[in-house]
Amino acid sequence: MADPRDYYETLGVPKDADEKTIKDAFRQLALKYHPDRNKEPDATERFKEIAEAYAVLSDPKKRAEYDARGYAGVAGFSPEDLFGGVDFEDVFGGLGFDFGGMGPFDRFFRRRAAPRRGENVEIVITVPLERVLNGGEEAVHVGRPAQCQACQGSGAKAGTKPRACLKCGGSGRLVRSRSERGVRVEQITTCPECEGRGLFIDAPCPECGGKGQIVRDEVLTVRIPVGVEDGTALRVPGRGLPADQAGLPAGDLFVVVRAADDPRFERRGPDLFRVETIDVVDAALGVGLDVPTLDGEVIVKVPAGAQADSMLRVRGKGLPRFGGGGRGDLYVRLQVRVPERLTEQQRKLFEQLRETRTRKRPGGS
Repeated sequence: MADPRDYYETLGVPKDADEKTIKDAFRQLALKYHPDRNKEPDATERFKEIAEAYAVLSDPKKRAEYDARGYAGVAGFSPEDLFGGVDFEDVFGGLGFDFGGMGPFDRFFRRRAAPRRGENVEIVITVPLERVLNGGEEAVHVGRPAQCQACQGSGAKAGTKPRACLKCGGSGRLVRSRSERGVRVEQITTCPECEGRGLFIDAPCPECGGKGQIVRDEVLTVRIPVGVEDGTALRVPGRGLPADQAGLPAGDLFVVVRAADDPRFERRGPDLFRVETIDVVDAALGVGLDVPTLDGEVIVKVPAGAQADSMLRVRGKGLPRFGGGGRGDLYVRLQVRVPERLTEQQRKLFEQLRETRTRKRPGGS
């Protein structure tokens, strides 16, 4: 589709036109081409073109986008985006036009919505660290709406039918029209009788409760990649919600993967962290610790004189790096436990140890 005519050209104003000039030009042209006043075959399209040009040029932000990028700068705006901020009462005040809430502009600017695919669905699954390490398949349960077979989607009990609302004729809307100074004004509101549904279901279907749909649990299998990062979303095409219109594709399912809490480790990316508590004697003399990893236990050597909060690194015992590049590391943080109660023998040994400490001599170094 070709881009519309230049907006400045449409209103007949120069590119440096001020706000008043643009408003006056639109007012004059809109009165001339409004379809309720002008019955020429092309009046409606001309009016729409004029109003769209004004909606863009009267808004400083939209005008700046248009000046910088042309039609591409505003092509993505919906009718509500374009006309929602335009004060038509200010433009046409005193002329008999009732444009509150856009009024009859709905007839001209509500573009037909393009058929849409179904909505996407997002679920979260929690997997153990072993699954992150090795990858593999996980079963996920997804609740997806489907047409109720008992009522064939009508929501009414078998053998009955929904009845149309008499107040709105089944449309769910009430339209009030009036003419003011030759201008036809329409006001559309939601029907208060049926609250916009258009139908009444006197005997709801017992299977779906009158909704016309039931939720079926579907079990799918997703493949967890090795080293998957926490929060990664895996896309399963076509397993989201079905489209409202037959023949259109369903949305997608996004499975967000979270690593389960593990009492042995804390995960930080591909690295794992663990706390080990050792006695003060082992900290002083050194010791070999049996430390669990995802591959089984390993012996980690604690050097003599280890201090509290020292961090020991075990290379390659973390998780695989997502996308390749080897494995992370396991870090062991030491906590030193000081006995709260000593036996008589232990007390004597600690006192002997204290006596062996090198003390400063008075006046010495």
